[in-house]
Amino acid sequence: MKKTVVIDVVGLSASLLEHMPFLKAYTDTRHVTTIQPMLPAVTTAVQSTYLTGQWPAEHGIVGNGWYDRTDAEIKFWKQSNRLVDAPKIWDKARQLNPEFTVSQMCWWYNMYANVDYSLTPRPNYLQDGRKIPDCYTTPADLRDYLREKLGTFPLFNYWGPTASIVSSKYIADASILTDQRYNPTMTFIYLPHLDYCLQKFGQDMEKNKKEILEIDAVVKQLVDYYQQQDTAIIILSEYGISNANKPIDINRILRKEGLIAVREERGLELLDAGASKAFAVADHQVAHIYINDPAVFKKVRGLLEAHPDIELVLDREGKRQYNLHHARSGELVAVAASGSWFTYYYWLDDAKAPDFARTVEIFKKPGYDPVEMFMDPKDPLIKLKAAFKVLKKKLGFRYLMNVIPLDASLIKGSHGRLETDPALQPLVITDTPTGKASVPATEVYQIMWNHLNS
Repeated sequence: MKKTVVIDVVGLSASLLEHMPFLKAYTDTRHVTTIQPMLPAVTTAVQSTYLTGQWPAEHGIVGNGWYDRTDAEIKFWKQSNRLVDAPKIWDKARQLNPEFTVSQMCWWYNMYANVDYSLTPRPNYLQDGRKIPDCYTTPADLRDYLREKLGTFPLFNYWGPTASIVSSKYIADASILTDQRYNPTMTFIYLPHLDYCLQKFGQDMEKNKKEILEIDAVVKQLVDYYQQQDTAIIILSEYGISNANKPIDINRILRKEGLIAVREERGLELLDAGASKAFAVADHQVAHIYINDPAVFKKVRGLLEAHPDIELVLDREGKRQYNLHHARSGELVAVAASGSWFTYYYWLDDAKAPDFARTVEIFKKPGYDPVEMFMDPKDPLIKLKAAFKVLKKKLGFRYLMNVIPLDASLIKGSHGRLETDPALQPLVITDTPTGKASVPATEVYQIMWNHLNS
């Protein structure tokens, strides 16, 4: 089998290529194919489709999070690969070649995947409330090797208000070190950097210029290295990010109709999903609506269909049409119109927002929160306060890093819906032609397989 690397440049679309000197020159002599957006166009679902060749209805990853009806809990950003209910491309490769090995560097659902080598963010949560940057690797001692060579995994540069090129550079460096040490047949590399600036600023090339050039340099580093290793190189993206400045507070719509239950603890409100008649799990431009009381189904559907910034409301047949008819999906799935996205906010008074709302807390929030990339711009002392909280952390005191604003209008870009503008759709860049101008997301699996067996 041909040594192959798949480099996932998150958010890459044709609209950005003209601003990336290396990648533009590289694509001029390669083959660029547009990937038709899938629903939902979000990280975990798209990556699972690429790796299995199946739709969410088959592999079960209907979003970055969903409501677990058995536990009556909303679960986001889980990491176990056992959640993906379909064989991966490496399973098929091993059947043909027992000597095949695979490295997966920060692609999602990486923990307990049957891969040979892996890296994934995994902080330590201490009993005193502190969160310590760390990672999880396969084999376990790869973590110690990478730490010796590169330092601790830069968790706070991977997500949050201090997210930066540091995390993508670390992943690229770690991928090269892993390749040098083990020489896997196939490597998957995740570079998240464009996710940050494009969601903060949308398609504003002037504001994003620095970040675009930074990721272009990291891609060049990887391409230069793998070309020296005589490797088949595939560069792709999961989605493009389009301008979106209209937040839809979908849970507030439901709450005002008496459909959402909350519990008040210490004067703050917690969403009680199991006791709610209906609620939404917001995920960028897609929201799964779970309905515990069948009697309110028509009412909920009518509320959503009447909203001017909601483009689609999928019922059972609609979910089947878009390959989302899986048990994990909500009874309804709402898709935002162009320019809009869904918040998870469910409280009606910011004074009653839960304590985690103003922190970076991807697991406790009952939905995706891109505002975590900002410190509160209305507080002129916010950076000083954050520095003081870091000092408390270093001294071993309890602290709450409550520096995140509750202002969804800060976000200017999003993804998840079926983007119709080809300039904003995801790409796959290959050395050999695919024979098509565009392909469905399920066909990326075959493109990777063809390169592996070229």
